[in-house]
Amino acid sequence: MSRFIHLHTHSHYSLLSALPKVPDLVKAAKADGAHTLALTDNGNLYGAIEFYKECKSADIKPIIGIDAYIAPRTRTDKQAGIDSRRTRLILLAKNEQGYKNLMQLVTLGYLEGFYYKPRIDRELLEKYHEGLIAIASAFTGPLTLALQGNDIEKASEIALDYKNIFGEDFYLEITHHPDIDDHPTLMDRTKEVSKNTGVPLVAGGNVYYIHPSDKQAQQTLMLVNSNRDLSDVGNDDDTADFSFISDAQAQEYFRDVPSAIENTEKIAEKCILELELGKWAFPDFKLPPGDTPDEAFRKIVYEGFVRRNVEKTDEVIKRVEYELEVIKGKGYSPYFLIVADLLAYARTHGILSNIRGSVSGSMVTYLSGITNIDPIEYEIPFERFLNPDRPSAPDIDMDFADNRRDEMVEYARTKYGSDKVAQIGTFGTMAARGAVRDVTRALGYEVSTGDKIAKMIPMGSQGFPMTIDHALEIVPDLKKLYESDTDVHRIIDMAKKIEGCARHISVHAAGIVISPTALTDFTPLQYDTKGENKIITQYDMYSIDENGAGLLKFDFLGLKNLSILKESMRFVKKIYGVEIDIDTLPIDDTKTFEMLARGETGGLFQLNGDGMTKYLKDLRPTSIHDINAMVALYRPGPIQFIPQYIERKHNPSLISYLDSALEPILKKTYGILVYQDDLLMMAHKLAGYSWGEVDKFRKAVGKKIPEEMAAQKEKFIKGCVEKSGWPEKKAKEIWSWIEPFAAYGFNKAHSVSYGRVAYQTAYFKANFPAVYMANVLTSESGNVEKIAETVADCKRMGIPVLPPSVNESFEDFSVVPNTSRTPGDGEKIRFGLNTIKNFGESVATSIIEERKANGLFESLSDFLTRVKDKNLNKKSLESLVKAGALDDFADRGAMYGNLEMLLEYNKEKQKQGGNQDSLFGGIAGADELNLSTVAPITQEERLLWEKELLGLYISGHPLEKYRAKLEARPINIALIKAKAQKEREEGNIPAEDIVVIGGIVEDIRVIMTKKNDEMAFVRIADLTGSIEVVVFPRTYARWKGILKPDTCVAMKAKVSDRNNETSLLAESFMALQ
Repeated sequence: MSRFIHLHTHSHYSLLSALPKVPDLVKAAKADGAHTLALTDNGNLYGAIEFYKECKSADIKPIIGIDAYIAPRTRTDKQAGIDSRRTRLILLAKNEQGYKNLMQLVTLGYLEGFYYKPRIDRELLEKYHEGLIAIASAFTGPLTLALQGNDIEKASEIALDYKNIFGEDFYLEITHHPDIDDHPTLMDRTKEVSKNTGVPLVAGGNVYYIHPSDKQAQQTLMLVNSNRDLSDVGNDDDTADFSFISDAQAQEYFRDVPSAIENTEKIAEKCILELELGKWAFPDFKLPPGDTPDEAFRKIVYEGFVRRNVEKTDEVIKRVEYELEVIKGKGYSPYFLIVADLLAYARTHGILSNIRGSVSGSMVTYLSGITNIDPIEYEIPFERFLNPDRPSAPDIDMDFADNRRDEMVEYARTKYGSDKVAQIGTFGTMAARGAVRDVTRALGYEVSTGDKIAKMIPMGSQGFPMTIDHALEIVPDLKKLYESDTDVHRIIDMAKKIEGCARHISVHAAGIVISPTALTDFTPLQYDTKGENKIITQYDMYSIDENGAGLLKFDFLGLKNLSILKESMRFVKKIYGVEIDIDTLPIDDTKTFEMLARGETGGLFQLNGDGMTKYLKDLRPTSIHDINAMVALYRPGPIQFIPQYIERKHNPSLISYLDSALEPILKKTYGILVYQDDLLMMAHKLAGYSWGEVDKFRKAVGKKIPEEMAAQKEKFIKGCVEKSGWPEKKAKEIWSWIEPFAAYGFNKAHSVSYGRVAYQTAYFKANFPAVYMANVLTSESGNVEKIAETVADCKRMGIPVLPPSVNESFEDFSVVPNTSRTPGDGEKIRFGLNTIKNFGESVATSIIEERKANGLFESLSDFLTRVKDKNLNKKSLESLVKAGALDDFADRGAMYGNLEMLLEYNKEKQKQGGNQDSLFGGIAGADELNLSTVAPITQEERLLWEKELLGLYISGHPLEKYRAKLEARPINIALIKAKAQKEREEGNIPAEDIVVIGGIVEDIRVIMTKKNDEMAFVRIADLTGSIEVVVFPRTYARWKGILKPDTCVAMKAKVSDRNNETSLLAESFMALQ
């Protein structure tokens, strides 16, 4: 007797339609004794590689397929009401050709046929049918409509049409669903079509969840999805079962058509797909005739001695040759050539870059221009990055100035071909807190119920996301609530089932791939779902790399701090005539370290924030090594060692070592185990680990798996006894000392790389404060809260930040130099013209270009005469006036009151083209406009205009008259946020403190609850920052009379933490007096 094979199953990669994770599907098949399993997600191949590998590891033959959407006409027809009526066709890959055709079909479905869903059509099926088996779905299949109308003849015609394409590889699916109205009748009609046409039947399961008890979880998942599709099975039928049926169930369900079960095995036998995973496919990097990648890379490396001004000592040459030999032996020279070329392009085109991660431990990457850190100077081992015994491939992560990252992607496309370069897709999943909130909403509970539960779930640490099960283990109050409250019990149980399900696909923040041939030979493609027409891979970083499809992954991360540095370099050259080489900055600049010791860290990379600032003030750094150590230590876990580091720096007598052999390794960090590299050196030098064993040791301590740590403990202690000749007692003592550090040890190369950028930002802020802060402001454009914080920081530094001016502003924030054109006292920062709301970029450009060409504007009439831009209309001129950009010429109120006359004047001047023969002809000079007298505006009006047009108050603040009262309070918004952030950084949930603060209502958004009550989300600001305040219905009903924009209020509230964002839950208000 043939056994039943599942050929129609869906995983959670059928986004928000199916529940099973891939391992769960495979586990269910294995438990049922299946030897083969197919995966057919809805129109995509997201899970194909993961599924293939999971099946192979379980000794199950994988069949890769899709549940395709077929357009009713052609894939390019997208007419509302007609072309949304798609049908479904199951496609299975018989072999490699079929797999490649599946990738083509999926790609074209997304890139050309997408209309609500990714659709393919007959044309594509005819072109790419080779190597594929097609099964007409029992639900919304190509025959369904005809069968529902009992038009057997029409259904037979359709079946024969598909048979003409697929031949003997076309089947009709029958499924067992007596629980769905008319389904048995449709199956009987399907059998009749099979008899008429000779198209064989095949039994199907159409799996959307594993167990019948999972049905409600899958329905909840679909409720989360606001864009679900009715063709995703009749899931609105509460009785229909789409669970993973067993072979025994199938034998019973299809006992009258045993051939349908036999055909599942026949199809399984036809499908023989062997994917060659784990093999690199390097991009086609062109070399001169006769040159090899190894020789070409060696040449670049040795040319770097001159460029880097590195002396060819025996030590350096020995290390270079060793590294080159390892790279050659691994076959990685092409990879390094490609990266070196990318970085060379960035360098020659003025694009600042930085390299993250362990690659900075390589001398050859430093010489070849890939990295900017001399690993010998910083004592970073190469083997942490690459060693002969390390099986995994190297990983070189590149940071580029964020405003020029796209240029780097475009260069890669130009060099290698646009069909060979794409950004990597990544999946957003249902995290613990999010799953709870989504389930709460889907099941109809109040939002506050979900918030209450979610807030009890701690945040996970980097690389170790929090799970609901783990939260129940470590949070007694959550467990108690779960056990005592039936609603909470129901929500958590449901959330556990959907936790970890893929929610959507988006663009990876940095990853791109470059292939030697068309990308569709390796991965299906689609557009980014955000609608930016960026092409992304359907395989994520875990499926696309050397362990999967074999493509080379590159990280191109946009880093705004590099943009700030580059623009600061440009400003310094333009204003002061000084050209700065960012790579040769002195790393012992006194001004820089003094500034850090004062705690002036606003706008710096890696060194800002209240917690870090406090530690820097205590530390009083005096070397780049101090900065590198702080970058490594200021993270959850190792943050506890910072006080000890500071104490030892200031009191060397506290420095001690458990053994003198540790001193060479830990001397620069005062005996504190700061870097993971130092731990690895101990394993290598003191315990005799080979570098391959060191790599396993690194992974074990990083993952913190108890069993692996126990094995490493035994190996380490034994190694220290044998290698270093220590007594076992001493070896155990060393292990006990390093074990708490081991889980937190940070990559030294990464710390040094980021420490370098952190120092560079500090150097520019200390030596060119106005220039640096102006560029920080530009980088934060659009983020009003950040702009306000930075403006306040500028004021503390004694740098005035002024409203825009048509005579001094450029497009973005700019520096108004002092008379001596030297950095320091007397410099000011101006808002840019492009920062004014409702003011077009073209007008700003026209103003700046005219000023550059013909000098400053001497008067209002001079400005209106010389600026010739069709977009200088009532809206834009009003914006200029209200923002203060024309303050040099007249009172804002007077100009606003004469706006129509000013516009008419500008219009007339453009008409006459400089002639005086017009309505305003013959009048010259500043008085020619003769502004009508209007009442002057109040300071309050002036401030409201600035807030409206610039996003914040510039020439004053409505809270200024309450400053003394507010500053006398022990708490403010900045302190509330800082305390919560510090608690998060220490791995704790921020305390729900009750606070009383004063501030101004900046914005209010009123919504209706499910009970039809009004509640509000209010943004309130004080003199230190702003924060969102949630006002629940009862509180809002009582206080809504005073909750108006621009009203100054005092408030009592509770601190709340949601999704790592601090907010307040209001309890009461009063008008500020």
